[in-house]
Amino acid sequence: MIEVVSVNKTFGQQQVLFDVSATFLQGRVNLVIGQSGQGKSVLAKCMVGLHEIDSGNIFFDGRNFSAMEKGEKSELRQEIGMLFQGSALFDSMTVEENIKFPLSMFSKMTKKEMQMRVDFCLERVNLSGVNNLRPSECSGGMQKRVGIARAISLNPKYLFCDEPNSGLDPKTAIVIDSLIKDITYEYGITTVVITHDMNSVMEIGDSVIFIFQGKKWWEGDRYSIMNSENSEINSFVFASEFMKEIRQSLKGQKP
Repeated sequence: MIEVVSVNKTFGQQQVLFDVSATFLQGRVNLVIGQSGQGKSVLAKCMVGLHEIDSGNIFFDGRNFSAMEKGEKSELRQEIGMLFQGSALFDSMTVEENIKFPLSMFSKMTKKEMQMRVDFCLERVNLSGVNNLRPSECSGGMQKRVGIARAISLNPKYLFCDEPNSGLDPKTAIVIDSLIKDITYEYGITTVVITHDMNSVMEIGDSVIFIFQGKKWWEGDRYSIMNSENSEINSFVFASEFMKEIRQSLKGQKP
């Protein structure tokens, strides 16, 4: 479980996050949604320590990350897997070398153990046998799956996914969503997904918070979001006619 308590963040004279508090539960897919520029990615970067917060606290299973020294933060980060928006694979490395990179940096595995772990992670994302391909030889969807394989290589307790479906066609996006959900449930990971994709919300959103103008404006699940009376979230969620039709068909339904 990750707890964010009264977090504030400014860049220069501009305040980006205003007293944000949220709880992200273990074994659930926790979504942070909102329009571009509203602060959702900044919140995620604060949670993993890429940005220092101005005030507030961030707890990982009761451990106060905000109060830790640099070395302690580095140790905790080894429990965090990250899937970046552009996959962030090293073009000069093969698929296998990309997945081995965090293992060689942060684990004490032997070469044989690392090889077994790489093969296992690739099998888990349905990419067995692509070890020697370069990222440039992989489709966008394959690159995302390699990114997931690398993110889970150290068997993380926490998984952060930044716009995992960015640039993907709808069919491939569903595959990635399902993979994130399955891995979360299978390994009991606390997963945080930053997205503006409403299809992802409806497919895998166990818990959803909506960030608007740097504030937590709404929270609930993928069912209650369809019946929200909050005007700002309704404007975001039902921007398309397709989503309006979904709301009409699901209105009043419960999980």
